[in-house]
Amino acid sequence: MSIIIKPIITEKITKQSELNNRYGFVVDRKANKIQIRNAVEAAYGVKIVAINTMNVRPDRSVKYTKSGMISAKSNAYKKAIVEVQEGETIDFYNNI
Repeated sequence: MSIIIKPIITEKITKQSELNNRYGFVVDRKANKIQIRNAVEAAYGVKIVAINTMNVRPDRSVKYTKSGMISAKSNAYKKAIVEVQEGETIDFYNNI
């Protein structure tokens, strides 16, 4: 089972990585902070200072069509914001 599913590359997280050395990952929903710390340190070779995790709820949408009402739901996932030690960086493009 892989703990890290994929990195999050958005404008907000990119700005945090430049200013505060924080990087975002989509992780397994059952993983805890210790497992996330070990997985990121092993995958990227950096020292972790702090980890914040959050469960993102699924988005629900309703569309009105000619054939009736259609409801849809996206998947729920867990997001981890990882702060690395000062002077270290994570390069997503070389490790994908």
